[in-house]
Amino acid sequence: MKNISLLLFLLLLSSKLFCQGYPWQQPLQMAWSNNGTNFNTPTIFQDSSGVPSVIKWKGDTLICAFQWFRTPNPSPSWDRVAVKFSYDNGISWTQPTPIVVNGMPPNYQRPFDPTLVVINMDSIRIYFSSSDGLPMGGLDSTINTYSAKSMDGIHYTFEPNARVDEPYNRVIDPAVIYFNNSYHYISPKGSPQQGAYHYVSPNGLNFMKVPDIPSDNNHNWTGNYMINDINELRFYGSGGTGVWFNSTSNGGVWNGYVNTNIQGGDPSVLKVSPANYLMVYVGQPYSTGFNHEEAEERYMAVYPNPSGGHIHVKAAAKLSGSVYTVYDNTGKSVLTGKINSENTIIELGNLPAGIYLLRIGDNLKQTFKVIKQ
Repeated sequence: MKNISLLLFLLLLSSKLFCQGYPWQQPLQMAWSNNGTNFNTPTIFQDSSGVPSVIKWKGDTLICAFQWFRTPNPSPSWDRVAVKFSYDNGISWTQPTPIVVNGMPPNYQRPFDPTLVVINMDSIRIYFSSSDGLPMGGLDSTINTYSAKSMDGIHYTFEPNARVDEPYNRVIDPAVIYFNNSYHYISPKGSPQQGAYHYVSPNGLNFMKVPDIPSDNNHNWTGNYMINDINELRFYGSGGTGVWFNSTSNGGVWNGYVNTNIQGGDPSVLKVSPANYLMVYVGQPYSTGFNHEEAEERYMAVYPNPSGGHIHVKAAAKLSGSVYTVYDNTGKSVLTGKINSENTIIELGNLPAGIYLLRIGDNLKQTFKVIKQ
Protein backbone atom coordinates (compact mmCIF):
# COMPACT_ATOMS: atom_id res chain seq x y z
CA MET A 1 0.00 0.00 0.00
CA LYS A 2 2.95 2.36 0.44
CA ASN A 3 3.70 2.11 -3.28
CA ILE A 4 0.11 2.92 -4.06
CA SER A 5 0.30 6.00 -1.83
CA LEU A 6 3.28 7.28 -3.79
CA LEU A 7 1.52 6.60 -7.05
CA LEU A 8 -1.59 8.42 -5.89
CA PHE A 9 0.54 11.49 -5.15
CA LEU A 10 1.84 11.46 -8.71
CA LEU A 11 -1.58 10.88 -10.21
CA LEU A 12 -3.17 13.66 -8.18
CA LEU A 13 -0.53 16.05 -9.47
CA SER A 14 -0.88 15.00 -13.09
CA SER A 15 -4.70 15.03 -12.98
CA LYS A 16 -4.67 18.60 -11.71
CA LEU A 17 -2.20 19.70 -14.40
CA PHE A 18 -3.81 17.99 -17.36
CA CYS A 19 -7.45 17.50 -16.26
CA GLN A 20 -7.27 13.72 -16.55
CA GLY A 21 -8.67 11.10 -14.22
CA TYR A 22 -6.77 8.31 -12.56
CA PRO A 23 -5.51 5.46 -14.80
CA TRP A 24 -8.08 3.03 -13.41
CA GLN A 25 -10.80 5.48 -14.52
CA GLN A 26 -9.66 5.87 -18.13
CA PRO A 27 -8.60 3.72 -21.09
CA LEU A 28 -5.70 3.75 -23.45
CA GLN A 29 -6.96 4.55 -26.93
CA MET A 30 -5.47 3.92 -30.35
CA ALA A 31 -5.82 5.79 -33.65
CA TRP A 32 -4.30 5.56 -37.14
CA SER A 33 -2.95 8.18 -39.54
CA ASN A 34 -1.30 8.32 -42.96
CA ASN A 35 0.92 11.29 -42.05
CA GLY A 36 1.39 11.30 -38.26
CA THR A 37 -0.64 14.51 -37.87
CA ASN A 38 -4.28 13.82 -38.71
CA PHE A 39 -5.57 10.64 -37.07
CA ASN A 40 -8.81 8.77 -37.64
CA THR A 41 -11.49 7.98 -35.05
CA PRO A 42 -9.87 6.37 -31.99
CA THR A 43 -10.89 3.05 -30.46
CA ILE A 44 -10.22 1.60 -27.01
CA PHE A 45 -6.85 -0.17 -26.83
CA GLN A 46 -6.82 -1.20 -23.14
CA ASP A 47 -8.98 -0.49 -20.13
CA SER A 48 -7.73 1.15 -16.91
CA SER A 49 -4.17 1.92 -18.01
CA GLY A 50 -1.60 4.66 -18.56
CA VAL A 51 1.91 5.63 -19.82
CA PRO A 52 2.04 3.56 -23.05
CA SER A 53 5.15 2.83 -25.11
CA VAL A 54 4.83 1.00 -28.44
CA ILE A 55 7.65 -0.36 -30.62
CA LYS A 56 8.17 -2.62 -33.64
CA TRP A 57 10.44 -5.64 -33.17
CA LYS A 58 11.62 -8.57 -35.29
CA GLY A 59 9.96 -7.19 -38.39
CA ASP A 60 6.42 -8.39 -37.78
CA THR A 61 5.86 -7.92 -34.05
CA LEU A 62 4.52 -4.84 -32.29
CA ILE A 63 4.83 -4.56 -28.50
CA CYS A 64 3.09 -2.05 -26.27
CA ALA A 65 4.06 -1.65 -22.60
CA PHE A 66 1.95 0.31 -20.15
CA GLN A 67 1.01 0.62 -16.49
CA TRP A 68 -2.02 -1.58 -15.85
CA PHE A 69 -4.58 -0.95 -13.10
CA ARG A 70 -6.95 -3.85 -13.59
CA THR A 71 -9.16 -4.23 -10.53
CA PRO A 72 -9.50 -5.60 -7.92
CA ASN A 73 -6.89 -3.85 -5.80
CA PRO A 74 -4.74 -5.57 -4.74
CA SER A 75 -4.35 -8.12 -7.53
CA PRO A 76 -1.54 -9.46 -9.75
CA SER A 77 -2.47 -6.92 -12.46
CA TRP A 78 -3.04 -3.83 -10.30
CA ASP A 79 -0.32 -1.18 -10.80
CA ARG A 80 1.87 -3.51 -12.86
CA VAL A 81 3.78 -2.88 -16.06
CA ALA A 82 2.12 -5.11 -18.65
CA VAL A 83 2.68 -5.79 -22.34
CA LYS A 84 0.48 -6.61 -25.33
CA PHE A 85 1.67 -8.05 -28.64
CA SER A 86 0.43 -7.72 -32.22
CA TYR A 87 1.53 -10.04 -35.03
CA ASP A 88 -0.44 -8.35 -37.83
CA ASN A 89 0.93 -4.78 -37.68
CA GLY A 90 -1.48 -3.55 -35.03
CA ILE A 91 -4.80 -4.85 -36.34
CA SER A 92 -5.30 -7.21 -33.40
CA TRP A 93 -3.58 -7.54 -30.03
CA THR A 94 -3.06 -10.17 -27.38
CA GLN A 95 -4.42 -9.83 -23.88
CA PRO A 96 -2.12 -8.01 -21.40
CA THR A 97 0.63 -9.94 -19.61
CA PRO A 98 2.37 -8.40 -16.56
CA ILE A 99 6.14 -8.34 -17.02
CA VAL A 100 8.65 -9.97 -14.67
CA VAL A 101 11.92 -8.21 -13.79
CA ASN A 102 14.39 -10.75 -12.40
CA GLY A 103 17.31 -9.62 -10.25
CA MET A 104 15.76 -6.34 -9.18
CA PRO A 105 16.84 -5.47 -5.62
CA PRO A 106 14.02 -6.42 -3.22
CA ASN A 107 14.00 -3.03 -1.51
CA TYR A 108 13.39 -1.16 -4.78
CA GLN A 109 9.85 -0.05 -5.47
CA ARG A 110 7.98 -1.62 -8.39
CA PRO A 111 8.79 -0.42 -11.93
CA PHE A 112 6.59 2.34 -13.34
CA ASP A 113 6.61 4.66 -16.39
CA PRO A 114 7.86 2.02 -18.88
CA THR A 115 9.63 2.81 -22.17
CA LEU A 116 10.66 0.11 -24.65
CA VAL A 117 13.69 0.27 -26.96
CA VAL A 118 14.85 -2.28 -29.52
CA ILE A 119 18.48 -3.32 -28.96
CA ASN A 120 18.72 -5.85 -31.79
CA MET A 121 16.71 -8.64 -33.36
CA ASP A 122 17.22 -10.81 -30.29
CA SER A 123 16.52 -8.46 -27.39
CA ILE A 124 14.84 -5.30 -26.18
CA ARG A 125 15.40 -3.05 -23.21
CA ILE A 126 12.83 -1.50 -20.92
CA TYR A 127 13.59 1.76 -19.10
CA PHE A 128 11.47 2.61 -16.09
CA SER A 129 11.24 4.72 -12.94
CA SER A 130 12.03 3.29 -9.52
CA SER A 131 13.92 4.08 -6.32
CA ASP A 132 16.01 2.41 -3.65
CA GLY A 133 13.32 2.27 -0.96
CA LEU A 134 10.14 4.31 -0.84
CA PRO A 135 10.52 8.11 -0.90
CA MET A 136 8.91 9.91 2.01
CA GLY A 137 6.60 12.79 1.20
CA GLY A 138 6.14 12.14 -2.51
CA LEU A 139 8.38 12.14 -5.55
CA ASP A 140 11.92 13.20 -4.69
CA SER A 141 15.48 12.92 -6.01
CA THR A 142 15.75 9.25 -5.01
CA ILE A 143 13.59 8.32 -8.01
CA ASN A 144 15.85 7.48 -10.95
CA THR A 145 15.64 5.79 -14.33
CA TYR A 146 16.63 2.11 -14.40
CA SER A 147 16.65 -0.54 -17.10
CA ALA A 148 16.25 -4.26 -17.75
CA LYS A 149 16.86 -6.48 -20.78
CA SER A 150 14.60 -9.13 -22.34
CA MET A 151 14.57 -11.66 -25.16
CA ASP A 152 10.80 -12.20 -25.19
CA GLY A 153 9.30 -8.88 -24.03
CA ILE A 154 7.85 -10.42 -20.86
CA HIS A 155 10.79 -11.69 -18.78
CA TYR A 156 13.49 -9.11 -18.07
CA THR A 157 16.87 -9.13 -16.32
CA PHE A 158 17.61 -6.08 -14.18
CA GLU A 159 20.71 -4.08 -15.16
CA PRO A 160 22.48 -2.74 -12.04
CA ASN A 161 22.77 0.96 -11.21
CA ALA A 162 20.71 3.89 -12.43
CA ARG A 163 20.80 4.90 -16.07
CA VAL A 164 19.96 8.53 -15.18
CA ASP A 165 20.17 10.09 -11.70
CA GLU A 166 19.53 13.80 -11.21
CA PRO A 167 21.05 14.58 -7.77
CA TYR A 168 18.51 17.29 -6.83
CA ASN A 169 15.38 16.23 -8.69
CA ARG A 170 13.39 13.12 -9.51
CA VAL A 171 13.39 11.75 -13.05
CA ILE A 172 10.10 10.21 -14.14
CA ASP A 173 8.28 9.47 -17.40
CA PRO A 174 11.50 8.67 -19.30
CA ALA A 175 11.52 8.39 -23.08
CA VAL A 176 14.46 6.70 -24.85
CA ILE A 177 15.26 5.94 -28.48
CA TYR A 178 18.27 5.01 -30.64
CA PHE A 179 18.77 7.60 -33.40
CA ASN A 180 21.81 8.44 -35.53
CA ASN A 181 24.25 6.24 -33.59
CA SER A 182 23.21 7.48 -30.11
CA TYR A 183 20.59 6.73 -27.50
CA HIS A 184 18.58 9.84 -26.66
CA TYR A 185 16.84 10.22 -23.29
CA ILE A 186 14.18 12.75 -22.22
CA SER A 187 12.52 13.25 -18.84
CA PRO A 188 10.25 16.23 -18.00
CA LYS A 189 11.82 18.46 -15.35
CA GLY A 190 8.51 19.36 -13.70
CA SER A 191 5.89 21.81 -14.95
CA PRO A 192 5.60 22.16 -18.76
CA GLN A 193 7.45 25.48 -18.92
CA GLN A 194 10.48 23.93 -17.21
CA GLY A 195 11.17 21.77 -20.25
CA ALA A 196 12.94 18.43 -20.12
CA TYR A 197 16.27 16.84 -19.25
CA HIS A 198 18.21 15.54 -22.24
CA TYR A 199 20.88 12.83 -22.00
CA VAL A 200 22.74 10.86 -24.68
CA SER A 201 24.52 7.51 -24.59
CA PRO A 202 26.61 5.41 -27.00
CA ASN A 203 25.36 2.09 -25.56
CA GLY A 204 22.04 2.70 -23.78
CA LEU A 205 23.62 2.16 -20.36
CA ASN A 206 26.00 5.05 -19.69
CA PHE A 207 24.25 8.38 -20.25
CA MET A 208 25.81 11.85 -20.39
CA LYS A 209 23.87 15.02 -19.68
CA VAL A 210 23.58 17.60 -22.49
CA PRO A 211 21.64 20.92 -22.60
CA ASP A 212 18.03 20.77 -21.45
CA ILE A 213 15.15 21.02 -23.92
CA PRO A 214 13.19 24.29 -23.43
CA SER A 215 9.40 24.48 -23.43
CA ASP A 216 6.45 26.72 -22.51
CA ASN A 217 3.21 26.57 -20.52
CA ASN A 218 1.31 24.69 -23.25
CA HIS A 219 3.69 21.89 -24.15
CA ASN A 220 4.49 19.14 -21.69
CA TRP A 221 7.39 16.88 -22.70
CA THR A 222 5.76 13.76 -21.32
CA GLY A 223 5.36 11.29 -24.14
CA ASN A 224 7.58 9.31 -26.48
CA TYR A 225 10.10 9.56 -29.29
CA MET A 226 9.42 8.32 -32.83
CA ILE A 227 11.77 8.00 -35.81
CA ASN A 228 10.07 9.39 -38.91
CA ASP A 229 13.05 8.78 -41.20
CA ILE A 230 16.85 8.68 -40.98
CA ASN A 231 16.97 12.49 -40.84
CA GLU A 232 13.96 13.22 -38.62
CA LEU A 233 13.37 12.31 -35.00
CA ARG A 234 10.01 13.30 -33.54
CA PHE A 235 8.78 13.63 -30.00
CA TYR A 236 5.03 13.36 -29.36
CA GLY A 237 3.77 15.08 -26.21
CA SER A 238 0.58 16.73 -24.96
CA GLY A 239 -0.68 19.97 -23.48
CA GLY A 240 -3.51 22.46 -23.56
CA THR A 241 -4.08 22.04 -27.29
CA GLY A 242 -3.97 18.24 -27.18
CA VAL A 243 -1.33 15.93 -28.62
CA TRP A 244 1.50 17.62 -30.54
CA PHE A 245 4.86 16.68 -31.99
CA ASN A 246 8.18 18.43 -32.50
CA SER A 247 10.96 17.30 -34.84
CA THR A 248 14.75 17.41 -34.89
CA SER A 249 17.62 16.16 -37.01
CA ASN A 250 20.10 15.84 -34.13
CA GLY A 251 18.05 15.36 -30.93
CA GLY A 252 19.00 18.77 -29.50
CA VAL A 253 17.72 21.53 -31.82
CA TRP A 254 13.97 21.34 -32.38
CA ASN A 255 12.01 22.78 -35.29
CA GLY A 256 8.71 23.82 -33.69
CA TYR A 257 5.42 22.41 -32.41
CA VAL A 258 2.87 20.80 -34.74
CA ASN A 259 -0.61 20.05 -33.37
CA THR A 260 -2.43 16.81 -34.15
CA ASN A 261 -6.20 16.37 -34.01
CA ILE A 262 -6.03 14.08 -30.96
CA GLN A 263 -7.16 15.17 -27.49
CA GLY A 264 -5.40 13.05 -24.89
CA GLY A 265 -2.19 12.59 -22.95
CA ASP A 266 1.13 10.74 -22.82
CA PRO A 267 1.13 9.61 -26.47
CA SER A 268 3.28 6.94 -28.11
CA VAL A 269 3.39 6.92 -31.91
CA LEU A 270 4.89 4.24 -34.13
CA LYS A 271 5.49 4.51 -37.87
CA VAL A 272 4.35 1.02 -38.84
CA SER A 273 4.90 1.57 -42.58
CA PRO A 274 5.71 4.55 -44.84
CA ALA A 275 2.11 5.82 -44.78
CA ASN A 276 0.74 4.21 -41.63
CA TYR A 277 1.18 5.70 -38.15
CA LEU A 278 -0.25 4.16 -34.97
CA MET A 279 -0.84 6.28 -31.88
CA VAL A 280 -1.60 4.82 -28.43
CA TYR A 281 -2.43 7.43 -25.82
CA VAL A 282 -4.29 8.10 -22.58
CA GLY A 283 -7.91 8.86 -23.37
CA GLN A 284 -10.56 10.78 -21.50
CA PRO A 285 -11.88 9.32 -18.21
CA TYR A 286 -14.86 7.01 -18.38
CA SER A 287 -18.02 9.01 -17.86
CA THR A 288 -19.26 6.46 -15.32
CA GLY A 289 -15.98 5.66 -13.57
CA PHE A 290 -14.92 2.01 -13.82
CA ASN A 291 -15.58 0.36 -17.15
CA HIS A 292 -14.43 -3.24 -17.40
CA GLU A 293 -17.49 -4.76 -19.10
CA GLU A 294 -16.10 -4.62 -22.62
CA ALA A 295 -12.76 -6.05 -21.57
CA GLU A 296 -14.46 -8.87 -19.64
CA GLU A 297 -16.47 -9.82 -22.74
CA ARG A 298 -13.25 -9.98 -24.81
CA TYR A 299 -11.13 -11.89 -22.27
CA MET A 300 -9.11 -14.73 -23.76
CA ALA A 301 -5.97 -16.64 -22.78
CA VAL A 302 -3.91 -19.33 -24.57
CA TYR A 303 -1.71 -21.79 -22.68
CA PRO A 304 0.70 -23.55 -22.43
CA ASN A 305 2.83 -21.62 -24.88
CA PRO A 306 5.22 -23.03 -26.08
CA SER A 307 3.30 -26.29 -26.37
CA GLY A 308 4.36 -29.85 -26.95
CA GLY A 309 1.07 -31.19 -28.25
CA HIS A 310 -2.04 -29.17 -27.42
CA ILE A 311 -3.12 -25.75 -26.19
CA HIS A 312 -6.00 -24.59 -24.03
CA VAL A 313 -8.07 -21.56 -25.01
CA LYS A 314 -9.81 -20.00 -22.03
CA ALA A 315 -12.39 -17.45 -23.18
CA ALA A 316 -15.27 -15.42 -21.86
CA ALA A 317 -18.60 -17.21 -22.11
CA LYS A 318 -19.91 -14.68 -24.67
CA LEU A 319 -17.15 -15.77 -27.09
CA SER A 320 -18.43 -19.36 -27.20
CA GLY A 321 -19.06 -20.30 -30.82
CA SER A 322 -16.33 -18.05 -32.21
CA VAL A 323 -14.33 -19.56 -35.08
CA TYR A 324 -10.61 -20.16 -34.59
CA THR A 325 -8.03 -20.68 -37.35
CA VAL A 326 -4.39 -21.75 -37.02
CA TYR A 327 -2.01 -20.50 -39.74
CA ASP A 328 1.54 -21.67 -40.48
CA ASN A 329 4.41 -19.29 -41.27
CA THR A 330 3.39 -19.12 -44.95
CA GLY A 331 -0.10 -17.88 -44.09
CA LYS A 332 -1.74 -21.21 -44.92
CA SER A 333 -4.65 -22.35 -42.74
CA VAL A 334 -3.75 -25.67 -41.11
CA LEU A 335 -6.46 -26.01 -38.45
CA THR A 336 -9.90 -24.56 -37.89
CA GLY A 337 -12.74 -25.04 -35.46
CA LYS A 338 -14.97 -23.33 -32.93
CA ILE A 339 -14.58 -22.16 -29.36
CA ASN A 340 -17.30 -24.30 -27.82
CA SER A 341 -16.79 -23.73 -24.10
CA GLU A 342 -14.88 -21.61 -21.63
CA ASN A 343 -11.92 -24.02 -21.97
CA THR A 344 -11.34 -25.32 -25.50
CA ILE A 345 -8.49 -27.74 -26.29
CA ILE A 346 -6.81 -27.43 -29.70
CA GLU A 347 -4.65 -30.40 -30.69
CA LEU A 348 -1.34 -29.50 -32.36
CA GLY A 349 0.23 -32.96 -32.21
CA ASN A 350 0.10 -33.58 -35.97
CA LEU A 351 1.75 -30.26 -36.84
CA PRO A 352 5.52 -29.95 -37.27
CA ALA A 353 7.47 -27.88 -34.75
CA GLY A 354 7.46 -24.19 -35.52
CA ILE A 355 5.67 -20.88 -35.02
CA TYR A 356 1.96 -20.56 -35.80
CA LEU A 357 -0.66 -17.83 -35.58
CA LEU A 358 -3.95 -18.57 -33.85
CA ARG A 359 -6.71 -16.18 -34.86
CA ILE A 360 -10.02 -16.21 -33.00
CA GLY A 361 -13.27 -14.45 -33.88
CA ASP A 362 -14.94 -13.12 -37.01
CA ASN A 363 -15.58 -9.43 -36.37
CA LEU A 364 -13.42 -8.81 -33.29
CA LYS A 365 -10.35 -10.88 -34.13
CA GLN A 366 -7.72 -11.71 -31.54
CA THR A 367 -4.38 -13.13 -32.65
CA PHE A 368 -1.86 -15.18 -30.66
CA LYS A 369 1.58 -16.41 -31.66
CA VAL A 370 1.78 -20.12 -30.75
CA ILE A 371 5.04 -22.05 -30.60
CA LYS A 372 4.85 -25.82 -31.22
CA GLN A 373 7.91 -27.61 -29.83
